Amino acid sequence: MADINEPQASADANTAKARPAGRFVPRSPAEAIQPVAPPQLPPSERRRRPIVNMLSGFLSLVMVLALLTGVAVFFGKTQFYAAGPLASDKIVVVKGSSGDVAEQLKQEGVIDHPTLFLAGLHLTRKASQLKAGEYMFRQHASLGDVMDTLVEGKSVLHSVTVPEGLTSQQIIDRLAENDVLTGELTSVPKEGSLLPDTYKFSRGMTRQQLVERMQQEQARVLREVWSRRSAEIPVKSPEELVVLASIVEKETGRADERSRVAGVFINRLNRNMRLQSDPTIVYGLVQGKGTLGRGIMRSEIDQPTPYNTYQIQGLPPGPIANPGRAAMEAVANPSRTRELYFVADGTGGHVFAETLDQHNKNVARWRQMEGERRDAAPADAAVVRDPTGAPTAAKPGAKPGAAAYAPVAPLQTGAPATAPVGPRGNLDAVAGTSKDPLNNKSFDLNSPKVVPALRP
Repeated sequence: MADINEPQASADANTAKARPAGRFVPRSPAEAIQPVAPPQLPPSERRRRPIVNMLSGFLSLVMVLALLTGVAVFFGKTQFYAAGPLASDKIVVVKGSSGDVAEQLKQEGVIDHPTLFLAGLHLTRKASQLKAGEYMFRQHASLGDVMDTLVEGKSVLHSVTVPEGLTSQQIIDRLAENDVLTGELTSVPKEGSLLPDTYKFSRGMTRQQLVERMQQEQARVLREVWSRRSAEIPVKSPEELVVLASIVEKETGRADERSRVAGVFINRLNRNMRLQSDPTIVYGLVQGKGTLGRGIMRSEIDQPTPYNTYQIQGLPPGPIANPGRAAMEAVANPSRTRELYFVADGTGGHVFAETLDQHNKNVARWRQMEGERRDAAPADAAVVRDPTGAPTAAKPGAKPGAAAYAPVAPLQTGAPATAPVGPRGNLDAVAGTSKDPLNNKSFDLNSPKVVPALRP
């Protein structure tokens, strides 16, 4: 008897043979419509999947932001150091907060991107380092150049020149005329306490600050000069050195003569001879407040004052001007000579002599040169005579015998004889002004300078 299940078994066997390996083939319609359940993830894997997705999104955002930031930084930096709008160099006074400065620079045409300028300041943490002042911005200066200028404080420097030989009052007057300096000076510094030089300063510096700087420089230079002085000079203190240096400064404006003129005065001090320097007469008369504007009269030579070295023995009680370093060094280390006299040589310099006889010959030679100049002068120039009887050219229109413009010839002093300014070549009237032909050097008297013989 046949097995009724055999055909089905054969069919199943045939079907199994027909199935491809590894492929599911439903055995019945009911089996074909049954869904296949996906594999189940472990619980821990199911919890990590949202976190991974979140991190992935965040990293993507960061990468996009970084890319955008890099692009912005690149273009911002390029613009920050690109050439600016200034067509030419320009000076601008800036002050206030960083925002105020940026707006002011925009208005002045120095920058055209104030927002970018401020961003650069804050990113570099230099917003608080800006320094107010007066600045020179170069043509086409970039935002970076402008920032560096303001942070480093490269402000415009002004200068004032104080020539050697000015009195303290003349120096104060000069500072008062400077419109870049600020503040008022309530007192005149001690004579001889200011060092003549060219001083640089920024706008806003006070006059008092500049005076204090000049005093500090003079004290420093004096210490250096005093430490290197010759042991043979009859000068007992730094203060005395300044006094004698001020006389030397007023007696000659030539660098190659300072030490020699100083040597003459040192020799006279060593011999107990009076210095007989004409600038000391003038200082005793005007106390450093100005100049005579004319030559010295005989009555003024004989007029006793504490500074008149024709009347006093040795040095005056204080300086008669503010000497420069060269004059102080000349006194500290004077020329070693036996000369006691000097007189103008007619070319702006002097001739020196050891004896009175030789000195008188030099004076006679100078008188001859002066006479030749007068002969060549216009015929309408008035002529007067000094107390020695020598003819002396006076200012045009003067009456013969006008002794006020005829100093005693052997006692004349001041500017070189060739300077045709004022009566008899006198530079008094323009000393310390912009018209001074010798770089504002303040000469007091007429030419030539003469150290006369000791009077009994």
